[in-house]
Parts: sequence; structure tokens; C-alpha cells
Amino acid sequence: MRNAFLIIDTQFDFCHPQGALFVPGAEQDVERMSALIRNHADQIDHIVVTLDTHQVLDIAHPLFWHDASGNHPAPFTRISGEEVDAGRWIPRFSPEKAIHYIHKLEADGQFAHFIWPEHCLIGSRGAALHDTLLDALKDWSRKRDLDYVAVQKGLYPLSEHFGIFRAQVPDANVPETQLNTALITDLARFDTVYLMGEAKSHCVANSLKQLLDFAPELVSKLVIVTDCMSDVTGLGYLANPIYAEAQSRNVRFLKADAVFN
Repeated sequence: MRNAFLIIDTQFDFCHPQGALFVPGAEQDVERMSALIRNHADQIDHIVVTLDTHQVLDIAHPLFWHDASGNHPAPFTRISGEEVDAGRWIPRFSPEKAIHYIHKLEADGQFAHFIWPEHCLIGSRGAALHDTLLDALKDWSRKRDLDYVAVQKGLYPLSEHFGIFRAQVPDANVPETQLNTALITDLARFDTVYLMGEAKSHCVANSLKQLLDFAPELVSKLVIVTDCMSDVTGLGYLANPIYAEAQSRNVRFLKADAVFN
């Protein structure tokens, strides 16, 4: 059996208490992930880590929007199509595309648009892998003579990119927003793909949803490592339908101590 790990966004801003968008519980998740990698290096044949990566002027950051008085929305503000149409929130950049984006999210039944604290800014400490995980990855590489693979997402400023496989609203003219078929093909080489990372409620859930929707050949190979992920505070309910769909399609759910045992 050949095994792959898909580790979502285990970065400083999400996993460290000083991070810009700290997810409570993430520090302990990182410890469990790292222990899995160290204790079972010989059984892990491939590791993909994803890196949420943004510019300051991102559609989900405060400076992208303002109201009629020039005030920017606070982090965790929800922006709806109705509010945009009424002029409650006004996009400062690419207004036609931004307004289309908000309505497209709603039309497709995706997560509502939220404003986040500026996080995982390109080149920043916040965008880097958590040190504990990085140390485990380096030790795995040295032991197995294999490099881990890092995949960025989120640099296109006019769409959220929660799931690793494509942006929430792809742009036909921006290749990095399109479905990442190369990554799907890469993971399909393995018998089992273990999914973990941050946050359970958002980027892990949307990565899972994209696999369910666009990579049916991987569904039977998936294992969700349930205690290696945590929710953004108060927003875990958003992902409940995704995990329920995964269970209905016989995706396996295991705790870390049951992996490889």
C-alpha cells in the first residue's frame, strides 16, 4: 500500500497563537500531524502541503471594500449580494468582477463572503509553515530521500481559494484559479490519501468538497484524520453538510492514533 498525506494550510497565521487568524486547537493538531510523520515515515510515500498565500488588497481583506463614508469592513463581516447592490459595501478595485463574484458565490450555494484579518501575506512569517511541522517534514525528507511538495493557493485577489484544487469562482483567464488536475493526478497514484490541516470549517472542508465533486476516483482512497484539524471559532457549522456528504459516500474518518494501526 502506498500512502500520501495532503496537509492543508498548516501555517503560522492559522496555527500559532500570535498568528493573524489563529484557529484554536491548531497547535495541538500540528503536534499530532508531526508525530504521525515522525513515527510512520516509512509508511508515508508522498506529502503535499498547501500554502494559503495572499496580497494585502485581496477581496476577502478589509482594504478591498469600503462603505459610503469610506469606512472599511471589520474582520468577520459578512458581505452579501444584496448589500453590495444597495451600496452598503463598495469594492474599491475591479468593481464589476467583484460584484459578479459575490453573486456567483450565492448562486452556486457556496459559503457566504466573509472578510478576514489580513493573513498569510506573501513573503510574511504568517505564510510560512509552522516550525514544528516543517521540522518533521525535513526529517521525513532526509529519511526517505523524498521532497515534500508545496502548493500555493490564493494569490489571485478577486476570488477566495479555500479548497486547494480550484478557486471558489474560477476565472477562465487566470490558470491558477482553474481545477488543478495535475494535483489530482499526482494524488491518484497512491492507494490512500490522508487529509488533514486547517481549518476544518473552511480550507479542509472545501478541499474535501472539491475532491467529492471533481475527483471521484479519489473518494474511495480518502481518509479524514479528524483530530488533526480544527474549526474557525463559531463557524464549524458551515462545513457540516460537506462532511455529511463525505460520510454518505463512505469516506473514512479516523483519529491520528488509528492511522497505520
